[in-house]
Amino acid sequence: MKKFLIVGLGNIGAEYVNTRHNIGFKVVDFLANEEGADYQTVKLGSMAEVKIKGRTLLLLKPNTYMNLSGKAVQYWMEKEKISAENVLVITDDLNLPFGTLRIKPKGSDGGHNGLKSIQALLGTTEYPRFRFGISDEFKKGQQANYVLGDWTEEEKEALKERLKVAAEAVKSFALAGLGNTMTSFNGK
Repeated sequence: MKKFLIVGLGNIGAEYVNTRHNIGFKVVDFLANEEGADYQTVKLGSMAEVKIKGRTLLLLKPNTYMNLSGKAVQYWMEKEKISAENVLVITDDLNLPFGTLRIKPKGSDGGHNGLKSIQALLGTTEYPRFRFGISDEFKKGQQANYVLGDWTEEEKEALKERLKVAAEAVKSFALAGLGNTMTSFNGK
């Protein structure tokens, strides 16, 4: 059975639950809930296991805080013997309009501390990443407050549909492959 490590990036703690920075957690939570999977506390995080058509998706929410996400990703890749091409890291992106999806086979960290940590520990930028647009609707100097701020009521309403599409993209990654998923979901 082919295994995939699906990493939702976010910060642990009640104060971060509904923040834009935690969209990675929200996407994997949506998928786990949709598939009836429960999270277990594991080393360096929480994990739910989803089986879809002969594929196993390990949904990981690191508990290391965003800046140390690489520690959890590296540990679980090694423990489960999952290669970089079967890892998908889900993160927020200020440079994309709200709810826009962008999946790529590799790339820079784009200034994202979670991706910086993963890149540093894996020693490569060649792992698939899934960026979820949170837009850049903040005043100059307010980036941290915006990213760590709660969703607006309009965004919360729109998130229901966007999370469903994001979960479909994750399943497509495991079932149809990276290239097909990029074609089907990028910019959607």
